[in-house]
Amino acid sequence: MEAQNGAGGGAPVVLNVYDLTPMNNYLYWFGLGVFHSGIEVHGMEYGFGAHEFPTSGVFEVEPKSCPGFIYRRSVWMGTTDLSRAEFRSFIENLAGKYNGNTYHLISKNCNHFTDDVCKNLTRKSIPGWVNRLARVGSFFNCLLPEGIQVSTVRHVPTHPAFSDDDMDSVSSSVIGDSDLEELDQHLLPSTADVHSIDVPPKLAKDLL
Repeated sequence: MEAQNGAGGGAPVVLNVYDLTPMNNYLYWFGLGVFHSGIEVHGMEYGFGAHEFPTSGVFEVEPKSCPGFIYRRSVWMGTTDLSRAEFRSFIENLAGKYNGNTYHLISKNCNHFTDDVCKNLTRKSIPGWVNRLARVGSFFNCLLPEGIQVSTVRHVPTHPAFSDDDMDSVSSSVIGDSDLEELDQHLLPSTADVHSIDVPPKLAKDLL
């Protein structure tokens, strides 16, 4: 892992990066590649994935174990003074900005989400190489295949990876429609989906 423990205390904030294609083994050394990323805080990893419904696409999994992707490396981003409960409130509030049906490979992907989390928690952006494809694509979108230009990547993990208590909270508060049950096993509720949750004042201003 490209990191060392923080000297100032607090909970570590770690970016976990995954390969989306075996071609990354070659592209990576040229500063290129197609990557998924998740942000690890308080022992769980949080990511953003696509589905076709207007509800949160933010999910949680065990660190470095996101289904469907190949773990590559971790990058130390810093620490946060938020407690576990404060962070949970923060991430559920942020999830309201990241509905699954708004995911887009170029303009609003998993790396935009982790960058948003990092900026809020550590005041740092994720490394540029992690989301370089999106930045290049925003300028040269006409050169990308049509399917990438107009569609989203539909990938949300589909089996539970957290505690029964967390599962009860998610299943009772996210979506009641049976069509969504297989999609929301990892999904976090957002304050927009359910009810208002207080956010620590030091972060509330960053979410406006």
